[in-house]
Amino acid sequence: MTAIKQSLLHVSLLVHSYDDAIDFYVNRLGFSLVEDTHLEEGKRWVVVKPPGDAAASLVLARAVTDAEKERVGDQAGGRVFLFLYTDDFKRDYDRMRQQQVEFVRPSETHDYGTVAVFSDLYGNLWDLLEPGPNHALYSHLR
Repeated sequence: MTAIKQSLLHVSLLVHSYDDAIDFYVNRLGFSLVEDTHLEEGKRWVVVKPPGDAAASLVLARAVTDAEKERVGDQAGGRVFLFLYTDDFKRDYDRMRQQQVEFVRPSETHDYGTVAVFSDLYGNLWDLLEPGPNHALYSHLR
């Protein structure tokens, strides 16, 4: 039997403005702008991804309908929505604070790693996490 190989490539994130979202993710979080293609009717295909990540990326999708606009910044109902893994928590935490990224929960160290919760420009919550040696992703990031 042939092994199945799959991976998560994109996560769509609702935003109010392509340019404001690009500015936040690229200039404040340090993501790379992978693609910004203009489409019909003012739409764009905008893809950003964190440095060093070979697969997963965000598609920044401008909210158009009233229902979409209502969900910008609250796509997970107030829970942490996205998880940004790092190989150096202190480096990234300090850099993000210098870029005035808002941390809504202070850093904590647990058996699984060091984590702090930050908010993106629209209020979506993210974990910044450096996995500890007992975490499944520890060897992946080392």
